[in-house]
Amino acid sequence: MDVLFPFSEYWWFYLSFVGLVLVFLALDLGVFHRKAHAVGFREATAWTIVWISLALLFNLLLYQYALWKFPQDARLMAIPGFDPNAAAWRVSLEYFTGYLIEKALSVDNIFVFVMVFSYFGIPPKYQHRVLFYGILGALIFRAIFVALGAALMQYHWVVLFFGGFLIFTGLKICFARRQSVDPEKNLLIRLLRRVMPVTHEVHGSQFFARLNGRLYATPLLVGLVFLEATDIVFAVDSVPAIFAITGEPLIVFTSNIFAILGLRALYFMLAGAVDKFHLLQYGLGVVLVFVGLKMVWLNDLFGGKFPITISLGVIGFVIAMSIVLSLLFPKRSDRISGFRGLAG
Repeated sequence: MDVLFPFSEYWWFYLSFVGLVLVFLALDLGVFHRKAHAVGFREATAWTIVWISLALLFNLLLYQYALWKFPQDARLMAIPGFDPNAAAWRVSLEYFTGYLIEKALSVDNIFVFVMVFSYFGIPPKYQHRVLFYGILGALIFRAIFVALGAALMQYHWVVLFFGGFLIFTGLKICFARRQSVDPEKNLLIRLLRRVMPVTHEVHGSQFFARLNGRLYATPLLVGLVFLEATDIVFAVDSVPAIFAITGEPLIVFTSNIFAILGLRALYFMLAGAVDKFHLLQYGLGVVLVFVGLKMVWLNDLFGGKFPITISLGVIGFVIAMSIVLSLLFPKRSDRISGFRGLAG
């Protein structure tokens, strides 16, 4: 079946959505975070709730719009057996499932954030600025990836290829040890150092500093470049994973963007405790294997579309259990430190 939201008819929706996102970002940096400061746990938690609430509100509005629009769409109503109410409900579930997948996968980004800010010595009060522009760049790259995915996913061999890739990635996450990332080996960082000199000193919130009449890149810019490079790598997993849930580019794009918008707040809320969710990586591995199997086998087994309600249940259960088990069975180092704290 053709997509429910073809770009030729919904280009205005994409433009409106991007405009709304830019307004959110302008308010975020220009009003609420105009003065550089370290974001505390309470502030980060409040912003996390705000971003999640906005994402869920958008889902509700999308559902209501679909309920109103689909019965009026002659193209859709001409499809034999098309049920506008069921289609609207499926759109809402697919959006929420895609959002949940991207939100869970973004925890890996937080590990990278912690490492990058520590490696380059970026003070907490400037980290929000780096993440702001990092998220802005991520929005652009995700839009490109979604557009490419929408074009490529029309070919069955591409679907099978990405499905196999997700299965391989999921198994690798489950069975391979987490490796530390060395920014100095990153190609973009090496190219940046060839293009312009880099200072190891932080110059306030500036990405560039002029020293002795020469322009230098500060650690903030180097960290930003590395974050953009790693986000491209993460997008290779997350965008196909959401396309495994839905064939609607609009749903992939909006759910992906809303998950990314809340990533900064999630980082500041979980940065100090992210290592406690040590079993989450296995849960994410299982999720990727599951969505990969959907692409290469399960969808065909169920007549072209694996039930979205079952997909949401499986993904939600796996992620929730990996978090709960992480808290119930902490890593040995955490248990030892806790016992020492009690003994002290």
